[in-house]
Amino acid sequence: MTKKRDGRGRMRDYDKEYKRDHKPKKDREDRAKRNSAAKKKKCPPGKEVDHKKPLSKGGSNKRSNLRCVTRKTNSARSNRARGKKK
Repeated sequence: MTKKRDGRGRMRDYDKEYKRDHKPKKDREDRAKRNSAAKKKKCPPGKEVDHKKPLSKGGSNKRSNLRCVTRKTNSARSNRARGKKK
């Protein structure tokens, strides 16, 4: 554990910050897939791309699996899915 004081005198856990800021390879790959989906499906302003069947459950970036929804709808759907896992 590397807890040290920074220039301002605050205690900081540099190992924890490094792990937070340097995500695993899988996270980078997932983000790349989401970005490519956004390029395939052009959504109007105020909307974002949503996967009908999530990539983690065997979904794909085919246009038939993509839809445009508001950010609120997309967040609510993913939050419900996370709640079921627990």
